[in-house]
Amino acid sequence: MAWTLHWLTAAGDLGDWRLAIEREVEAAKAAVAGVLPLRPLDILVQRVKGAVIPEIGMVGQAYRKDLCSVTLDPENAAFSDALATGALCRTVVHEVNHCLRMGGPGYGRTLGEALVSEGLAGHFTARLCRNPPEPWECAVPPEVLRAHRPDDAMLADPGYDHASWFFGRGGQRPRWLGYTMGYAIVAEWLAATPAADARALVDVPAAEVLAAAWPT
Repeated sequence: MAWTLHWLTAAGDLGDWRLAIEREVEAAKAAVAGVLPLRPLDILVQRVKGAVIPEIGMVGQAYRKDLCSVTLDPENAAFSDALATGALCRTVVHEVNHCLRMGGPGYGRTLGEALVSEGLAGHFTARLCRNPPEPWECAVPPEVLRAHRPDDAMLADPGYDHASWFFGRGGQRPRWLGYTMGYAIVAEWLAATPAADARALVDVPAAEVLAAAWPT
């Protein structure tokens, strides 16, 4: 199945990096194809100064089962090294996991579902790309995770503040808390479910993962 790149140019040109970007996307496609059937996917590629994760000079976003984007900032000091060491490939694989999940059980509306979806995407990427946890997946020490563990009502809340939980907006929670917590939750589920395959890392119900990680 085709993955189609759509190059957005109004905010900036990526011509100097086009071949490298295409190679990284092809590497991501090959990695996913090695474990799951491919689905048609449109990938928006854009250059926007400052609209990226500062540590890698790029960021991804999934919109629905057949659409995601990658935003790149070549002026970012970390961009060149990140591109050369596979960060874009991993970003695409991460977002593809979200797209696949959106075509199944969904990303989710509650805090608990979001934690699981992000953790699944992180472990899916680690399995396919053989990378250690990304900085946002190991940003918070265990004792801080325990201090911020949400109760059942918080996990089930569809009105949770995503930016606070995942990006630290407002200062109430550490930056990247949600990503680190989600990665840890899924690690606990994987330890209890060693036979889980790539399909399970897409389709497992969030409730099953939470029950394995935080049994009542």
